[in-house]
Amino acid sequence: MDDASPAKKPKMTKDIQQDAQAAASCAHWVHRKKRFCKMTVNKGSLFCGAHEPPTEESLENSDAERIPCPLDPKHTVFKRKLAKHLTICNAREQASTVPHIVRNINAGEELELDSQQEIGNCDKLKLHELENAEFYGVIEKVKQLYDTHIAGKIEEMHLQHASLEEPLSHEEYGMETRKHLVQTSALLGILEHDNQLCENTSYIEFGAGKGQLAFYLATALDSQQLVNAQVVLVDRLSLRHKKDNKLTNKELVQRIRADIADLKMSELPELQRTQRNVALSKHLCGAATDLTLRCILGDASCSTDYVLIALCCHHRCSWRSYVGKAWLQAAGLTPRQFVIITKMVSWAVCGTGLSRERRKAMAEAEANPQKEQPQPEPTQRLSREERELIGYQCKRVLDYGRLEHLRANGYEASLKFFVPRDVTLENVILLARRVNLKCNKNNS
Repeated sequence: MDDASPAKKPKMTKDIQQDAQAAASCAHWVHRKKRFCKMTVNKGSLFCGAHEPPTEESLENSDAERIPCPLDPKHTVFKRKLAKHLTICNAREQASTVPHIVRNINAGEELELDSQQEIGNCDKLKLHELENAEFYGVIEKVKQLYDTHIAGKIEEMHLQHASLEEPLSHEEYGMETRKHLVQTSALLGILEHDNQLCENTSYIEFGAGKGQLAFYLATALDSQQLVNAQVVLVDRLSLRHKKDNKLTNKELVQRIRADIADLKMSELPELQRTQRNVALSKHLCGAATDLTLRCILGDASCSTDYVLIALCCHHRCSWRSYVGKAWLQAAGLTPRQFVIITKMVSWAVCGTGLSRERRKAMAEAEANPQKEQPQPEPTQRLSREERELIGYQCKRVLDYGRLEHLRANGYEASLKFFVPRDVTLENVILLARRVNLKCNKNNS
């Protein structure tokens, strides 16, 4: 008689895994992300709760209908549960119960109603609708400021750090992964070059995201066995798959969930453990850079000795938060012209310069060559090369206003190229060092 043996469980192949995952995931196609929704489906349905199509019940009973959340229309909620949802929605305005959160403490002075309306109207401007006199007038002012203050004065500072030699040696990494590693290595190399990797220091990463920069910084601090050094990550979101969770020595990092506009550094207990602060960030978008500078400079009882920010997304700058307003206005630029400049900056990094709608129309024309396509009237007054140059100059003019603000507050400040343009078009950093060094409040 053959020995009885339990039946073997069939091996889970990659195809079976994918089929199982597909069956458990929502069938809604997310156009923006070009993939299916990854949420778990409702029992007996192909869709998750957010994407469940209307049923006979929901059509007959309005309470069973799902509606966009009034606080954040990116998600939906059952109409019958709206009142309860509004009390727990993550997008709701919450009263702070911690001393380091002070609403809009770094947001800049609130604009008067007339100024708010003026800026609001300017935000709706389209560059191709501007009169020639205004269009070319702004460009001429930008060129003059760039030639006077910036041209030929940004030096290259291409450095690397030994802690990233091993990950950069992986040839299987794709271009996207490698370009971020190269930038992280360059930023850490600058910190090392400027003797900023030292003991008794808090490294505050603003807009930390998933924490790749903080991960490698903490790894470098750990390998050098620096006493009482830590990395404090500040971000307003709680993201999944955080890189800092993979650190062996998790005591080196602290995460603070806060909007930079609301952060009061001197009330952070984490910063009381060390004698000095270093502020850094990798690609801090637009207004977030200005909020960070206000956070650093506006709190006299918590000084920051060194600032290293990789700049980007100048189109997201706002007049209220921008720290260089005084310099821009002294140079003869108005709030309206500031808004126009923030629209021109995208020319520096916009690739073909074609809008999403235009690219879609061109793709449709290629797919249906027999169909007659309407020829749009030309709206560009400049060549692509001219737009790219002016967009770049607009970025640097906005950055120079930030330098002037730092200098007025006791810092030596400059712009540097930290990686080549073939790594990223956003390859400029703002570097600042406090001239009159004093210990912060726990050592005073």
